[in-house]
Amino acid sequence: MTQQVTAEQLRNPEFKPPLAVAIPLGIQHVLAMFVSNFTPAIIIGLAAGYSFGSPNLVYMIQMAMLFSGIATLMQTISFGPVGARLPIMQGTSFAFIPVMIPAVKTAGMGALFGGIIIGGAVHFCLGFFINKIRHWLPPLVTGLIVLTIGLTLLPVGIKYAAGGVPLMGKPEFGALSHWGLAMVVIVVTLGIKFFTKGLFSSAGILIGLISGYIVAVFMGIVNFGGIAKAGWFMIPEPFKFGVEFDLATVIGISLMAFVSAIETVGDISGITKSGAKREPKNRELSGGTFADGLGSLLAGFFGGLPNTSFSQNVGLISLTGMMSRHVVTIGAIFLIVCGLIPKVGAVVASMPIAVLGGGVIMMFGMVAAAGINILADVTWNRRNMVIFALSLSIGLGLQAVPEALQHLPSTLKVLLSTGLLPVAILSIILNLVLPKEE
Repeated sequence: MTQQVTAEQLRNPEFKPPLAVAIPLGIQHVLAMFVSNFTPAIIIGLAAGYSFGSPNLVYMIQMAMLFSGIATLMQTISFGPVGARLPIMQGTSFAFIPVMIPAVKTAGMGALFGGIIIGGAVHFCLGFFINKIRHWLPPLVTGLIVLTIGLTLLPVGIKYAAGGVPLMGKPEFGALSHWGLAMVVIVVTLGIKFFTKGLFSSAGILIGLISGYIVAVFMGIVNFGGIAKAGWFMIPEPFKFGVEFDLATVIGISLMAFVSAIETVGDISGITKSGAKREPKNRELSGGTFADGLGSLLAGFFGGLPNTSFSQNVGLISLTGMMSRHVVTIGAIFLIVCGLIPKVGAVVASMPIAVLGGGVIMMFGMVAAAGINILADVTWNRRNMVIFALSLSIGLGLQAVPEALQHLPSTLKVLLSTGLLPVAILSIILNLVLPKEE
């Protein structure tokens, strides 16, 4: 490839590489984000009470793949002002999970998707002035928010690896058989990540999950009934889970849409700097934000979760040096096809929860590590340490002791007990209010 393609072509988003090059690179983009993309759907589905292999959980997995592909096409192909026309891979966002879990448990699935629709509209509107508010989230704030997302989700991975929430309090919870499956996933993932290169290394967690799944099949604990019942083609159903509008859910998801928009701005900047060796254009930033919001809004109508740009694919562009948006378009088409075939979702949904637990322990730990990596760029003077300490201690403290909020109105109690929202709001306000230190 390097002998036939010039460096100038590599840095050009409009360059169309030969299919023999474009297809493997497009599949590599999918493999790098495939597991992370459907994992939030499983977490929210389980929080809503759907069992592994149930039709509703299969449907949510399908929507995660379908609307990830659709939102990616918005970014790469674009129409009007929507889309950055850059190789941006969209996927279901982890950032919303700490807000969505309590929303599902307190207000229900209809309220969740009502919140996603409104939050998507808010996210879309941010595209009109995203360039003017970028300074609200410097590395101190973004790093703290990403770290909090990882820390908030870590218990979810442990519960899954130990056998899942339904087994908590029972003798089977924490059994060696559950932890053994989780450890297979972790060990294989580490081996693939550090002892292979290229396509295999990018798909480390996916290969780890497949290995755990195969072991579970030999243990006789995989139920294939759901796969046999699943169809070969599916048309998305509007308002599959109903739509309601709950104030706490709408506020929570809308606030997180602001954080997600800034995350996308960071990813777009990373793509243009590493791939094209330039700063992003204002049109690219606004177009990318429009696509983020519109993709989430449309997903909400059909039972899909909010989506955002995937940072791991930004790293993949740096690794391959291929800036072509057409490569990512191929990956998007692959996701859309998978999203329309229920048997793909049924295979995922038949995976034992302990296998998924091994994967999410890795993923959520990496989210926390990514936050620490962002914070490494912060100058740790007295002001920044106070912002970090106060935001983190109040946010995680209220999540750990929600009873401390029992005298507040129910809407405020739900919002403040998420952990993530207090951290985000406090850090943003303190960063804007407290005077800078030399």
